[in-house]
Amino acid sequence: MKKLEDYVRSIPDFPEKGIMFRDITTVLQDADGFQLAINELLEKLKDVDFDIIVGAESRGFLFGSPLAYQLHKPLVLVRKKGKLPCETISRDYSLEYGTATLEMHKDSIKKGQKVVIVDDLIATGGTLDCIAKLVEDLGGEVVKILCLMELKGLNGRALLKGYDVSTVIAYEGK
Repeated sequence: MKKLEDYVRSIPDFPEKGIMFRDITTVLQDADGFQLAINELLEKLKDVDFDIIVGAESRGFLFGSPLAYQLHKPLVLVRKKGKLPCETISRDYSLEYGTATLEMHKDSIKKGQKVVIVDDLIATGGTLDCIAKLVEDLGGEVVKILCLMELKGLNGRALLKGYDVSTVIAYEGK
């Protein structure tokens, strides 16, 4: 039986020399791989008490949607600035070269609701930290941050200290 890692394609020197890119499109393109990914993520949520799944643009949507469907939970989207149609709250966060802004609808999280944040990858942790702060700005409580993969060499967990962080696959490098 194949492990989830067997479905992830590794591409050396992309996007630049020295980087080992972990490509999830091969997980999504294989029905068994995608099903295994969702099942492994579901397993990580089996004992978690929560109200809402928040999916990070855009790959968090791919994994958050089937989790929300399977667990019969609402799915809240976090998007890049200017992509949501109603009144939003926003936060800036740092990128390798500059900053970006994420937004969510003001009415998407109610005070006291317990939230699981879902994305494909923990790298530096900046995106996930920004999303957690948005949830908290609305009065929600982040009870888990869940990702398919983690690049341990980028130390993203250090930025997410204080949150319950879980991944299915952890790679040592960048």
